[in-house]
Amino acid sequence: MPKIAFIGGTGVYNPEMIDNAQNIIEKTPFGEVHAILGKYREEEIIFIPRHGVDHSVPPHLINYRANILALKQMGVKTIIATAAVGSLHYDCKPGHYVLADQFLDFTKNRHSSFFEGGSEGVVHCDMTVPYCPEIRNAIKKAGDEKGLKVYNGGTYVCTEGPRFETAAEIRMFKMLGGYIIGMTSVPEVCLAREMGICYANISIVTNHAAGISPRILTHAEVVEVMKNSIHDVQYLILESIKYISDARDCDCREILKETRMNQA
Repeated sequence: MPKIAFIGGTGVYNPEMIDNAQNIIEKTPFGEVHAILGKYREEEIIFIPRHGVDHSVPPHLINYRANILALKQMGVKTIIATAAVGSLHYDCKPGHYVLADQFLDFTKNRHSSFFEGGSEGVVHCDMTVPYCPEIRNAIKKAGDEKGLKVYNGGTYVCTEGPRFETAAEIRMFKMLGGYIIGMTSVPEVCLAREMGICYANISIVTNHAAGISPRILTHAEVVEVMKNSIHDVQYLILESIKYISDARDCDCREILKETRMNQA
């Protein structure tokens, strides 16, 4: 069973990234999940295209619970996710990478927990350190090897989307301590933590946010920067694997002691 999974935009995955790639469908109570299973240097890995195989699902309609539960069912212990983000600071520029260590949740209409009472019970999951420090360190080492500009730490502001933010919202988020802004990390990171899965996010800075950027924001701009960064992103994902150990000192799995998933 695969221990490591990647979640990202459709453009992140390339069939040449992994050996023996095969399309699979994993069924969950929340719906079916389409994924790609394969190997990299004898390590079995799995990839989920977050926005669907044809990139047709906007961030606020992604079936986050199905994606995370599917990975849990398949035995995944580690998730490395990617996301295109805007920067709230001039020194963090397009083409740079941020490994978020905290988040501010400004989503509105998403299912953010597996535990909604009834037969599922009521669980209050600790979120002190939502993004696994050990996986972040592994990605940072891989980035340093290649000389990439990777910031290990920074608060990810997650908004509902699919619209971009106003300049006033960006000023507020910056005052609250936000460093980067995107639309997909929450509730993905929360759900992974509820399942006891170590989760890290590689945020690809594609633009400066509204009011910081000298021009209006466009999706085309985001896509263009992603195209230019895609090979480095693939490198970060795959080369970090060699630094990921099964023996960890993080507390990502502690929640399993409190939930029914402790037997999973």
